[in-house]
Amino acid sequence: MLPKVIFFMGLPGSGKGTQAEIVVDRYGFFHFDTGKELERKLHDPAEQHDPFIQRERENFDTGKLNTPEWVREVVKEKIREYAGQGKELVFSGSPRTRAEAEALFPVFGEIFGKENLVVFLLEVKEETSLFRNSNRRVCEKCRIPVVWNSTTEKWFFCPRCGGALVRRTLDNPEVIKKRFQEFHERTEPAITYLEEQGAVIVRVPGEDLPEVVAERVRIHLEGV
Repeated sequence: MLPKVIFFMGLPGSGKGTQAEIVVDRYGFFHFDTGKELERKLHDPAEQHDPFIQRERENFDTGKLNTPEWVREVVKEKIREYAGQGKELVFSGSPRTRAEAEALFPVFGEIFGKENLVVFLLEVKEETSLFRNSNRRVCEKCRIPVVWNSTTEKWFFCPRCGGALVRRTLDNPEVIKKRFQEFHERTEPAITYLEEQGAVIVRVPGEDLPEVVAERVRIHLEGV
């Protein structure tokens, strides 16, 4: 039986969003992308006069993690909302800090049961991450990333919804390197905490093509 909540974690550019979307297409899960949720809120024109939002946007756009307490409240509210709708959830890149994991993991356990949670840790080298992030674009409408290759480099519009493909403020080499530091210092302790609490951590080699990585994920989920 499939879990009710799946987490994809790993370095920026490790394929978290891509693998989450494959799970959505294959199993009908709802993709809760914390980064996209925060990005939408932080760049919402209606929020731009709020000093707190201005500060958090500056953190986000320069590769720093946002205030954990604020992120926790945004995520907790959404978890309960989607659980109430009976949705199975897939997360990409969340929880981002140990404090966030400590606050959210009990909520997940309470709502879904610890036995229904699984964490996939996508393992890639930093140089792979740097190349992927420096060359990728995202759809400005649906925010789906497009992995760079000899075919997609000629694309200007999203193959899903037709939105324009753009580069994110996060995806420049200096910001990416800052995000590496943030991952090692703040996100790795969150993964350690989840493992200490008995969460199933599945380490998946992520250097290969997305479809190869997806097959490794499928084999674990389906047990075949």
